[in-house]
Amino acid sequence: MLNEKILEKRKFGTREMTIVGMLSGISIMLGITGWGFIKLPLIQATIMHVPVIIGAIMEGPIVGMLVGLIFGIFSVIQNLSAPSVLSFALINPLVSVLPRILIGITAYYSYKYLKLDSLIIRLMNIFLKNKKQDIKAIKIGVGAAIGSITNTVGVLGMIYIIYAAKFARAMKVSEAAAAKTIIGIALGNGVPEAIVAVIITVPIIIAVSKFRRR
Repeated sequence: MLNEKILEKRKFGTREMTIVGMLSGISIMLGITGWGFIKLPLIQATIMHVPVIIGAIMEGPIVGMLVGLIFGIFSVIQNLSAPSVLSFALINPLVSVLPRILIGITAYYSYKYLKLDSLIIRLMNIFLKNKKQDIKAIKIGVGAAIGSITNTVGVLGMIYIIYAAKFARAMKVSEAAAAKTIIGIALGNGVPEAIVAVIITVPIIIAVSKFRRR
């Protein structure tokens, strides 16, 4: 009996690590190939953090945090090997790694503990066909949006906290305008990225959940 329990734990751990490896590989591939960037009319949105969100919502915060850790480490390596204007900040683990780890926490717990108001549920009964699935889709969407916002706010927030003056010089703005510039980037990039993350994450998790129940 004890051996069976140990075996079950080992299998569970192996499955988790396999998923971590797979999702981390997808995130890295998106970065290396450039597929992780979506060109919009004025900006370029990234979806490299989406595997972190998927891992967190489907497998729990630990898996999400591990995928986020690997994504963050890859980001540091990428900025060391191919420097950009903000690489001076992005090679700092507090900027590139810590916020990506936090994605796994915020995405999972905002999905897990979201409570929908009774009025919303009543409206669902009127307008939506599959209430249970639609509620799950909304919760996934909220988790994806929160996880994506964590990425944007975490990275840009840490850049401002640690490198405000250096950021201002790199962007050729005054130090007084650094906060406004970062807020502008956060809104310009963060909102589209959150929307894209929701659009991608919801159908993938719903489809995988259906497959697992078969």
